Amino acid sequence: MPVFKYKARSSHGDAITGTLEAVSSDAAATRLVDGGLTPIDIHALAERHALVGSLQNLFEPKIDSVDLIQFSRQMHSLLRAGVPILTAISGMAANCSNRSLATILAKVMQSLESGRPLSDALSVHREVFSVFYVSLVRVGETSGQLVEIFRHLAFYLEREKKTRDQIKAAIRYPSFVIMAILTAVAIISIWVIPAFSGIFGRFDAELPLATRMIIGFSSFVNEQWPWLLVGAAALIAGTRMYVNSEAGGYRWHRLKLRLPLAGIVIYRAALARFGSLFALAFQAGIPLITALTVVARALDNRYMEERILGMREGIQQGKSLSLTAANSGIFDPLVLQMIAVGEESGTISELLQEVAVYYDQEVDYAIAKLGSAIEPVLSVVIGVLVLILALGVFMPMWDLASAVLH
Repeated sequence: MPVFKYKARSSHGDAITGTLEAVSSDAAATRLVDGGLTPIDIHALAERHALVGSLQNLFEPKIDSVDLIQFSRQMHSLLRAGVPILTAISGMAANCSNRSLATILAKVMQSLESGRPLSDALSVHREVFSVFYVSLVRVGETSGQLVEIFRHLAFYLEREKKTRDQIKAAIRYPSFVIMAILTAVAIISIWVIPAFSGIFGRFDAELPLATRMIIGFSSFVNEQWPWLLVGAAALIAGTRMYVNSEAGGYRWHRLKLRLPLAGIVIYRAALARFGSLFALAFQAGIPLITALTVVARALDNRYMEERILGMREGIQQGKSLSLTAANSGIFDPLVLQMIAVGEESGTISELLQEVAVYYDQEVDYAIAKLGSAIEPVLSVVIGVLVLILALGVFMPMWDLASAVLH
């Protein structure tokens, strides 16, 4: 973003000089006026060297959910206080601690100055503002409920962050244990087993099957490790390409819902997200077809997205929401019952919000159980590895020691 040097006077007539970043000289003047200063002279400084700018862009901080939560909260507070949208965006761009978000907000401010609505200005930056985020902002602009929309968005983003943090905390310890196991297996295969293999080779004795298997595995790893690394890299790259493809992503997202231990957590989190987002879209006055489209794309699961998008055809044919939801095959009886009752009583948003709260609690409970359920599995794996080492390495050593003593 360009840097401008300015001269200005305060309300008491004091001369003030300094520099600031802005998308244009007019934007810089606007920021000075908003700060209570009267601009006298504003001119752009020479741009930095291209290499320096490229290096700085390389190390620009990422925009995470915390930044979006703070942005939504501040927009809610400023708009509720009667601050104009352009002034609110300008102030946040000037005071934002995240340089990447400040740059994007400056571009949003430039779009607002050219006469574009806020939703269109945000939609240009899809890498930061999701389709659901932009859609709700657009609904808030048309319905006059933009203040409440930003409050709902902040609450939704906070709940999503809480769920992700809980899942990360639950799998952190198992991840460390798995990495330790893999490291131990690599050390044993590369250094320990070859040493024992040399000892066993000095004696003309028949080794047990477990020992021959361990020695064979160690020899294979030591001889073929370059190809193993290439194969592992190719497997990872191929898997990522397949998952990112249309058909592969669909199958992978369907499989995630059926994974042991973690599948139930992912499924319940998706139902909680569907309930909260659909209730929020319904309360904001979004048409049913549009609400289904927006919510489906915000679930971050292609399998559920396709099923929910398929519900639109039934609704366009005049079928009820409860019938199309039942035909989709992705909702459990509780959600279907709440949709049916809410459709009859006209309280679908309230009931789906209760569904979201219920499944949020279920997700918390399932995540708490996830760590305790993984620990026995890891204990069994470690026990099997110790047993294999005992049978394959130490028992032949004991046999050899007994033979020497006799």
